[in-house]
Amino acid sequence: MTMNEQSRAVSASEPPEAVPGVIKTAILAGGCFWCVEAVFRELHGVTQVEPGYCGGTRETATYDQVCTGRTGHAEAIRVSYDPRLISYAELLKVFFSVAHDPTQKDRQGNDRGRQYRSAIFYEDEEQRAAAATAMAQLTQDRVFKDPIVTELVPATVFFPAEPYHNNYAAHHPNQPYIAYVASPKVQKLRRYFAHMVRREPLG
Repeated sequence: MTMNEQSRAVSASEPPEAVPGVIKTAILAGGCFWCVEAVFRELHGVTQVEPGYCGGTRETATYDQVCTGRTGHAEAIRVSYDPRLISYAELLKVFFSVAHDPTQKDRQGNDRGRQYRSAIFYEDEEQRAAAATAMAQLTQDRVFKDPIVTELVPATVFFPAEPYHNNYAAHHPNQPYIAYVASPKVQKLRRYFAHMVRREPLG
């Protein structure tokens, strides 16, 4: 399946303006949270993206400790979104096709360790079913050469990361890791999912 097939046809009309409504959340882990955050901040209908840690305890939820790979946490993001503008299924589509490689076990590229695992922390049965369906369809369609290793687990406490991680990619565009890892993901999103990209930067 090509990226064009995955992203559907780009709509010729402008996306609608945000409207008031009940905001939902999704917790996703796909390697370094700087990169994943940068991608999801681009999406129309997303109202907030918070980097943080999920899967471990409060006592060890600090960047220095999580980076050891021994705390049980995953670097994750908590996405707040308006389901009338973007669906959970659409978030998952971006997660699997742009934000990270779901076939890499406990790593993303050169980043290695349990903290970089691919995981979906579902908050209810609806999210669990949607994620299971998405992974089953990707497997059936043989989108990836290797098996998907994304962990599908119930959401635990999400611990927000230290403030300096917030919107890190936008604040440090010339940092080598951002330039060579995060920025290409954002460009890929803009190319293949242009109809989902927001008009103005997320504040």
